[in-house]
Amino acid sequence: MEPKSSSHRLFCRVIAVALFSLPCFVAAQTSAARPSATQPVGPGNVVVSTKFGGQIFGFDVDQNGTEGILADVRLFNNGDVLSAVETFDLKTGKILNVLSKETNGDNDIVIGIVGTSTAITEREIVGANQFVDWRPYLLVNPLDANQFTAQWKPPQFDKNDIVIGVSRNQGNPIAAFLVQDNIYPGFNNFVFGTDVALNTFGPEIVMTDPNFEPYLYPAFALDTKTNTAVLAQDAGCQYCTPDIGMVNLTTGEFSQFTGFGQGTVNGLAVDSEDGTACTTTAMDGNVQFYDLKTQTGFTVFLPGASGRLQSGADVEFDPIHKLFLVGQPVSSTGQGSSIQVYDYKGNFVESVNGLSSPFTYIALLPKLRGGFVNSTPGLRSFTY
Repeated sequence: MEPKSSSHRLFCRVIAVALFSLPCFVAAQTSAARPSATQPVGPGNVVVSTKFGGQIFGFDVDQNGTEGILADVRLFNNGDVLSAVETFDLKTGKILNVLSKETNGDNDIVIGIVGTSTAITEREIVGANQFVDWRPYLLVNPLDANQFTAQWKPPQFDKNDIVIGVSRNQGNPIAAFLVQDNIYPGFNNFVFGTDVALNTFGPEIVMTDPNFEPYLYPAFALDTKTNTAVLAQDAGCQYCTPDIGMVNLTTGEFSQFTGFGQGTVNGLAVDSEDGTACTTTAMDGNVQFYDLKTQTGFTVFLPGASGRLQSGADVEFDPIHKLFLVGQPVSSTGQGSSIQVYDYKGNFVESVNGLSSPFTYIALLPKLRGGFVNSTPGLRSFTY
C-alpha cells in the first residue's frame, strides 16, 4: 500500500508522467521551414489558469481537436486538498468544463491524450487508513465530450500499479504504457501496448534490465512503425552512461545498447518514420541522437550551454515538420526557459526563448506549429 498523497509525492508523480557541437545558431531551414514568414517564434498570448487556483498536476492538448485537459490540485494550509479535472479552449485558454471536483483528500492526475482525442486521467482514492486504496483510470472519449465517458481497465492492473510513462503519439491507435508495480517485495516495471479506443491490450512485459527496473523512472517512447517501446536511463548513479532499451510489444523481445551522455535521462522522443530517437541527459548540456536500427548515435551540445545547469529536459517530436523540440529549463540562448529545436538529422533549427519559468512537459500542436508548456502562471502557449 502507498501512503496518502502529499504535494511532494504528487509533484514527483507528474514529472514521471508522468538531451551538439554547433558554434553558431543559424538554422538551415529546409523541410522544417516555417509555414508563414510572419509567424512569430516564442511565447504566445494564450494563458491557461486553473479554475480553483491550484497547481497543474498533468495536462495535455488534443492535436486533432480544439481542447486541452488539466488536473487542478490545490493544497490548503490546514492540509485540505481540492482536486479537479478541467477542460480548456486552445484558442482562448478559457476553462470550458469541470469534469470532477473532490474535496475529500482524493487526487486527480492527467496521464495524457492517446489515439484520437482520448484523454486518460487517474484518480487516487484515499481510504480511512490514509492509504491509497484504489486507482481508477477514467476516460474522456472524445475530449470535447467534456465529461468522463468510461473507466479504463487494463487487465494487468490492480491498486498497486502506477502509470509512470505513456507514449506521445497521438493519431496512432496504439499507445504504450510504462507501469510500476508498487508492492513489496515484488516491485517491478512492466510495459504493454493498448488500443484504448477498442479496449484491447497487448501482453505485460516485465523489465529485468537493472537500468529499467523500479526505483528508476526510465524515459519512455514508442516506435509506432515497429511497435517497439523505447526506454532510456542510467544505472542510478550521477555520472553513469545511459542505456537504451527496446521492447517489442508483440513478442516481448528485448535488446539494449549503450548510449551517450551522463546521468539521468530527462527526455526521450522517437521519430518512427526514420527510426530516430532523441534524448537529453542531466549531468551535461548535451542532446543525443540515435539510429535505433543500427544502434548507433552521436551527441551535440545545446546551443551555448555551459554544463548541467543548462541541461535539456523533456523532448517531444513533431511528425509533420519532422522536428525534435528539447525543453531547456535554464536557457542558454535567452532569459528564463527555452525550447531548442532540431531537425530529425540532429541539425539545430531555432530557439524558442522567453518562456518565463522552468517547465516539465511540452504539449505539441504540430498542425499549428505551436503548443503549450506548464510555465508560470499556468499553461503558456508558444509557437516555433
